[in-house]
Amino acid sequence: MSTDLKLEAVVIPVSDVDKAKAFYEQLEWRLDADFAFDNGFRVVQFTPPGSPASVQFGSNITSAAPGSARGLYLVVSDIEAARNELAAHGIEVSAAFHPKTPGAQFQPDTSDRIAGPADERASYSSFATFSDPDGNTWLLQEITTRLPGRIDSGETSYSSVSDLQQALQRAAAAHGEHEKRNGGQFDEQWPEWYATYMVAEQSGQELPQ
Repeated sequence: MSTDLKLEAVVIPVSDVDKAKAFYEQLEWRLDADFAFDNGFRVVQFTPPGSPASVQFGSNITSAAPGSARGLYLVVSDIEAARNELAAHGIEVSAAFHPKTPGAQFQPDTSDRIAGPADERASYSSFATFSDPDGNTWLLQEITTRLPGRIDSGETSYSSVSDLQQALQRAAAAHGEHEKRNGGQFDEQWPEWYATYMVAEQSGQELPQ
């Protein structure tokens, strides 16, 4: 299909619009809209920091049961930093964990979750969860290296200063190992090496050595 289909908003069901609005304001997500109409319809939209997609809720907007939205993904580059920031905003968020069995991150039974981030901080494998007042559940997932083909390397971008900073730190650590393998000599071409590494990491290509 050649036509772009951009997912820009996801609707979540809530029982109390003002209470839900206060919660997402507490998260410091960007408030894009709060429109109410004479027929009782009301739509509120928030956008998480760095996200191209938004979340909507309101009155007469969905017939789904309040709190029935589960496993809504929020991708982060550092699971511990993300959950610490949520906690600092007064949000009750789980400790970081990784699944003992596939899919355990979606199950209410936490017995198949192993405490702490995944071994070697494997991309796609570390999680944390939190819920809004109705029980709609959000799932933080740490992704540092994308699977091949997931991002167009010609359009590589970073959604926040924090994401760019962390990508530079990973590139710096990898470049340090690169210099060690080459006799410890200073690499005058380090900007090119950094750029190549960061694009390859985001787009799932083979990383430079």
